[in-house]
Amino acid sequence: MTEVEFHTGVADPTRFACRLLRKAARQGVRVQVTASPQRLRELDRELWTFDEHDFVPHVRQPGAPTAVAARTPIWLCAEPIETDAPRVLLNLGSAAPSPLQWLERLIEIVAVEPDEAARGRERWRAYKAQGLNIKHHPDAGGHGPG
Repeated sequence: MTEVEFHTGVADPTRFACRLLRKAARQGVRVQVTASPQRLRELDRELWTFDEHDFVPHVRQPGAPTAVAARTPIWLCAEPIETDAPRVLLNLGSAAPSPLQWLERLIEIVAVEPDEAARGRERWRAYKAQGLNIKHHPDAGGHGPG
């Protein structure tokens, strides 16, 4: 069954995602990230610059050559990719992915803005309706993972 985690009250979802993705890449976890095209562009830029001593390898998908994508831990995608793709999905405000059976883990990052929080609650209810257990991580202070 897919593990679902919600990180809520996040002041800067893009920076939070960068830290989370850096941690995942260091641990050898492959992740695809779904978000709006604007947020994906912002995340792409931030993954290059958020830490001057670190680079988080990533590709935009679809579009990267198969061999490059196969060895790159982080995929930035407008829509979830099910075939030959990472089985961990980080969702930055896109619609709830469906179906979820192909995922090992789904991570939702929900910003503090009221409209983002409302959309996050809708996704939470959708996952609960599917019978999924949800782990909740309220983000005190907006700092997130190290």
